[in-house]
Amino acid sequence: MAKATTIKIRLVSEEGTGSFYVTNKNARTMTDKMVKRKYDPKLKKHVNFKEAKIK
Repeated sequence: MAKATTIKIRLVSEEGTGSFYVTNKNARTMTDKMVKRKYDPKLKKHVNFKEAKIK
C-alpha cells in the first residue's frame, strides 16, 4: 500500500504565544517546512506561523 500524499501538520506561532493552526500539506511537492503569515488572536495581529509535528 502506498503512502498518503497529504499529511496533517501543525502551524505554531513564531512569537511564542502558544497559538497554532492545524492544516494539511502535500508532502511530495512541499518538502521543506511550511511558513504562513496568519492571525494570532493572543497578539491581535498577523505573525508568521512555522510548521511543527502534531504530537
